[in-house]
Amino acid sequence: MKTTIAACLAAALLMAGCSSAPPPPDWKMNAVGQLEHFQARWLEGDTRAADLALAKSRAELARSGRLDLLARLELAACGTRAAALDFTACAAYAPLASEAAPADRAYARFLGGAWDGLDGGLLPPRYADLVAAREDTGANRAVAGIQDPLSRLIAAGLLLRQGRAGPETLAMAVDTASERGWRRPLLTWLEVQLRRARDAGDADAIRHLQRRIDLVEGKTRP
Repeated sequence: MKTTIAACLAAALLMAGCSSAPPPPDWKMNAVGQLEHFQARWLEGDTRAADLALAKSRAELARSGRLDLLARLELAACGTRAAALDFTACAAYAPLASEAAPADRAYARFLGGAWDGLDGGLLPPRYADLVAAREDTGANRAVAGIQDPLSRLIAAGLLLRQGRAGPETLAMAVDTASERGWRRPLLTWLEVQLRRARDAGDADAIRHLQRRIDLVEGKTRP
């Protein structure tokens, strides 16, 4: 399980030549492994373990002196958080922005919601239709077409941030997080659905969603 940016980081670190090439050095393997560990633990809701894994990944990259890869790592972390609607400014990336590759700068704009004038060709292909969509219907359809679960949640979160996410996108985000067992984004997206149900005065939906939230939070016995 990797975000697009995490997959790019892995490719940049671990890309090898022919089979006779020497294996990647330990710092590369460790940096990717710890990034993936961060993602898994953060999505599960274990903040302490996630923070520790991210710190270890940073330390491994620091051994290389590669500021561009460190910038990419910070974007991967921020993208993962966006999957659970945490849109806190990507502060750790900001001082590294000038060192980032053009594609990573585009991804940073994508995460920040600055899509006007954004060159979709610099983004991973799975986000191209979303950025190009002018109508909300097309944007929601573009999110639904993203195959990678975490990338789909990130896209759904960014669309919600713009106030363009429809009920079908909310339901899809809940189903995606539920299927993967990602407790943190599941709770966040269920809360969004609950707020909308309350605004609509839908008593049955409110009751059902609250029971699901209570189950995930451990307030209801399985």
